[in-house]
Amino acid sequence: MKKSLIALAVMAASGAAMAQSSVTLFGVVDEAVSYVNGGNNWNGINSGGNATSRIGFRGTEDLGGGLKANFWLEAGILADTGAGGNSSGSGLEFKRRSTVGLEGAFGEVRLGRDLTEAYKATSRYDVFGQVGFGVSRLWSDGSLGGVGTSTQRVSNMITYVSPNFSGFKAAANYGFGEKAGDNKANRYFGGGLTYDNGPLSLGLSAERQNAGPAATYWTGAAYTAGYTAKDVTTWALGGSYDLGVAKLAAAYKDSKAKDDNGNKDKLKGYYIGLSAPVGTAGEVKASYNHYEGTQFGQAKLKADQFALGYVHNLSKRTAVYGTYAYLKNKNKDGKNLNINLGGATLKDNGAQHGLQVGIRHSF
Repeated sequence: MKKSLIALAVMAASGAAMAQSSVTLFGVVDEAVSYVNGGNNWNGINSGGNATSRIGFRGTEDLGGGLKANFWLEAGILADTGAGGNSSGSGLEFKRRSTVGLEGAFGEVRLGRDLTEAYKATSRYDVFGQVGFGVSRLWSDGSLGGVGTSTQRVSNMITYVSPNFSGFKAAANYGFGEKAGDNKANRYFGGGLTYDNGPLSLGLSAERQNAGPAATYWTGAAYTAGYTAKDVTTWALGGSYDLGVAKLAAAYKDSKAKDDNGNKDKLKGYYIGLSAPVGTAGEVKASYNHYEGTQFGQAKLKADQFALGYVHNLSKRTAVYGTYAYLKNKNKDGKNLNINLGGATLKDNGAQHGLQVGIRHSF
């Protein structure tokens, strides 16, 4: 009898251990007072000058034997108005990430909507974190200056991420187009290879988005349903090196959008960035971006962007920051690449100045 009771107790304890799980509520609220000097000056409050405002839930469950289940639900927030980050009229939606998966010694497999692994592998070298006026527009979602670019997030996607092999990791995505009768329409596939070891970090990515009805994408102010009329193929290479007193970063990206007749639009550019600690609580950032875009049958258009920023951490969760950016589209026969700050218009010479001062709190 005693042995039976002991056996039952051991089984109960084992079951409890295997069912151990955790759920975390997390988020960021970030708002900045912003000013743009351009063809028409603009001022106001932006959500996400240093980090994208968001709210989410994530969790894991230990299934035993080294196997874990996980989920991640994350929604964007327009903190300046209190609206959901998609502005689609349907309220808060988990458009930033909505995944469920399994992870173990084999790596991780996830299903659902997420950032692509190609985007993660190389956009991470942007010292401005892909937000605010200082953001590198090489990874713009949907299009840049009328030239198709890669898609940052893809729905209906299978993702695989490998274990870490002495600093090397490989990851791949496959996104179903889900169009009846045409499985190739809007299909996505891509991947990234990364190396992180000590002060050195490297990333290589490649991806392909087929033409077809496109998933909703982030325009910088709202999620918008779009249409990808061309097949977009992209590759990128980036890296950084931490010298201790400063971290140097650089990246190159090349995109081509081809229609059914073989006509191609092209977009390429490179990025150089630097970040350095200031005392124990501050960080200064600087970057330069060069963009070149060509729509089929038209002249090549160019733009340059400079940005300087400072972040001061008041605590582990709260920071104040300031960012200045200068953008110059190089006129060609009266045309511009039409890269702009905050949706404001350009001056006649294709230039803009932008300034943001804000506060960020994470929880």
